Amino acid sequence: MITVNNFTNHILHALTFSLSEDENLIILGSNGAGKSTLAKLLCGLTPSKNVELFSKRIDTLSAKERSKLINYVPPKLEIFDEYISVREYLELSRLYTSYSVDEALKLLRIEHLQNKPCKNLSSGEEQLTMLCSALLHAAQLTIFDEPTANLDPQKTKQVFDFLQNEFVNNKIIITHDLNIAYKLGFKILYIQEGKIEFFGDNKDFFEEQNLNSIFGESLKKVDEYFMVNL
Repeated sequence: MITVNNFTNHILHALTFSLSEDENLIILGSNGAGKSTLAKLLCGLTPSKNVELFSKRIDTLSAKERSKLINYVPPKLEIFDEYISVREYLELSRLYTSYSVDEALKLLRIEHLQNKPCKNLSSGEEQLTMLCSALLHAAQLTIFDEPTANLDPQKTKQVFDFLQNEFVNNKIIITHDLNIAYKLGFKILYIQEGKIEFFGDNKDFFEEQNLNSIFGESLKKVDEYFMVNL
């Protein structure tokens, strides 16, 4: 599905990894490590001969071809039209799906937001709206960038349930939330200062020895949950 072969730029260094079509991925790393830069690379916003997407070199794909293969969901909904409603935004997002906008709104349980201006959404409402747009886009691969950042527990659970299920095809999730990463169980790629420090199975990443090598004494595990060791 994805192959990155020895890619280097001013932030990322000699990145090499591959992901098959039956795998989902979680990208972890500290602030400034290069996670969002990697997302731009995978979306074709940084054209490169070193990246293949579904066996096609990403720098050879047209914008329409890329839109069928990959979709990027940002951490924040950026809307410049102050009058556009959630329903109007979702109508524009509907590309390759068999879902109607009404079905998608119901699935995400946000029917009550459909006439609300996007500019007036809370951060949690924005995230649910963007998940709905990803469902309606229906690319073969979707990258979710920090989908649970700044959410209350109820909205976090809604986002987690969506990501855990197969409402969209293959998923790549960028997050700082180790509990979300652990509970989802997807393959892990950990970046530090632009380099891959770990790429492998979820279980191997969350082994105590590996966590200690990455986080030292700043992290502790309590009853299958990870906490900052204050």
